[in-house]
Amino acid sequence: MADAIADARAAIEAAGRLPDDELDLAAVALQLARIDAPEADWRGAQARISELVRAVLSQESPRDAEARRALLAHVIHDEGGYTGDSESYDDLRNANLIRVTERRRGLPVAIGLLWLHVAEAAGWSARGLDFPGHFLIALDGDTKHGAVVVDPFGGGIGLPAPALRALIKRIEGPEAELRPGMLAPMSRRAVLLRLQTNIRLRRLRDNDLEGALGCTTDMLRLAPDAAPLWREAAVMNARLGRLGAAIEGMERFLELVPSGEAATRGRDMIEEWRARLH
Repeated sequence: MADAIADARAAIEAAGRLPDDELDLAAVALQLARIDAPEADWRGAQARISELVRAVLSQESPRDAEARRALLAHVIHDEGGYTGDSESYDDLRNANLIRVTERRRGLPVAIGLLWLHVAEAAGWSARGLDFPGHFLIALDGDTKHGAVVVDPFGGGIGLPAPALRALIKRIEGPEAELRPGMLAPMSRRAVLLRLQTNIRLRRLRDNDLEGALGCTTDMLRLAPDAAPLWREAAVMNARLGRLGAAIEGMERFLELVPSGEAATRGRDMIEEWRARLH
C-alpha cells in the first residue's frame, strides 16, 4: 500500500508541473483517490470511466448543446446509474473517484468531473462553473449553437435562468439573486482542488487534523503555487507542534503573497513560532 501511495503522489507531482490545459481530470482524480484508498482497484475505476466514454463515442455526435446534454445524461445517469448522493452527502467516499465509480454515487463535483471527462473525450467543449455551494458545468454546442448549464448532481438536467435563480435561493436564502461571476468558468486544476477541498473540510470537521494536513499537502503537489494552501498547511503544522514545517510553509506563502494584511499576519506568526522554538 505504501508503494501505491508513493506512486500516486509521484503522478500528482508530475501533474503539478503541467500547464492547466494539459491536465487529465479523471487520471489525476484517480491518483488522488488512490492515496485515500490504496487498497482499492483504481484500474477497475479507470475501466468503468472508459466504458462511459465508449458508450458516448458509439453514438452519432450531436452538434447541438442540448442534444449533447441529453446523450451524456442518458449514458452517465440512465445507463450508467450514477446519481448524486443526497442521503449520505458527507460520506468521504463521495469525493473519492474510485469509490464513486464503485458505488455510482458522489458529490456534485465528483459526478461533474465524469461529465467533463466524457465530454472532452467526445471532442466537446465543457467547463466547470464556480457556482456557490453547488458545482455545475457548462456544455457547448457548435459555434452557432448556445451552451447549456447542467446540474450533474441532479441527474444531468439542464438549468435555464429561472432554474438557476431558484437554485441560488435554495442555497443562500429567499432574498438571494443571481450575480455576475456566479457562472465563472473554473480551470481544470480548480476543479480538482474543489474535489479535494471536500475531503479536507470533512476531516477538519471530524477533528482529523493530521488527515486534513495530508490532504492539503497532496493538493499542494498538484498546485504548488496555491498561496492559501501554503498558509493553511503552515497553520495546521503549527497546531500539530511542527513549528519548523510551519515556518517553511508560511515563508513559501510570503514568497507568493509578499504584501497585504495576510502577509503582515503571516510574518507575525513566523516570529511567534520562532520564539517558541527557542
